[in-house]
Amino acid sequence: MINVYGYVRVSTKEQNEGRQLVAMQELNIPDKNIYMDKLSGKNFERPMYQSMLKKMRQDDLLYIKSIDRLGRNYEEILDQWRILTKEKKIDIVVLDMPLLDTRRGKDLIGTFLSDVVLQILSFVAENERATIKQRQAEGIAVAKARGVRFGRPPKPLPEDFYKIYQKWKEGKITGVVAANACNMPVSTFLYKARAYEKSER
Repeated sequence: MINVYGYVRVSTKEQNEGRQLVAMQELNIPDKNIYMDKLSGKNFERPMYQSMLKKMRQDDLLYIKSIDRLGRNYEEILDQWRILTKEKKIDIVVLDMPLLDTRRGKDLIGTFLSDVVLQILSFVAENERATIKQRQAEGIAVAKARGVRFGRPPKPLPEDFYKIYQKWKEGKITGVVAANACNMPVSTFLYKARAYEKSER
C-alpha cells in the first residue's frame, strides 16, 4: 500500500505555514502524514523531517510546496533528493514546479530534465538564503551605526562599585572578594573593571 506524505517547513516560529498546510490538505493527505518543522533550511537535522524519513517506505509519495521548503543548502538538497529517490525509492512531487515530479518522465530524457531543474532550483534556494543572511547582517550593521542596541540591556553597576573597584585596584582585596561584593561572577567583575578603566581615560 502506497502512503502519501506532505512536508512543511518554515524558518522561524513567527512565520506562517498556512499556505503550505492548505496545499497539503487540498491533496487529501492524512493529517498524521503531514510533517512540519519550524527550523532553518541550512541542513536536514530537523526532528520532524528525520521522523518522516524513517517512516517512509519504497513507492511512497512525498509532496512539498517548493524546493526551498525541503532545504536551502545546494549540496544537501541534491544529496537528500538522491537518498529519497534512489535509496528510499519514493516519489517526490514539488507542487510549485511540475517538472519536478518523479512519477513521470522516468526515461533518460525525463530524468535528465528533472536533474537539471533540481540543480538550478537548489542553487537558487541556497543563493536566496545567502542573500537573506547578507541583508540581515547589513541591517544589523546599519542599526548599530544608528546606535540601536541588540540583546538585553546591561545591568546597572552596584552603587558602591567604584569603592570596591578602588580597593581591588589597590590590592586591598582579591578579585573574588570584589566580585562577591558586587554580586557578580569574577569574569563579569573583571570585564566591568576594564570597561570602567577605559571610560575614565
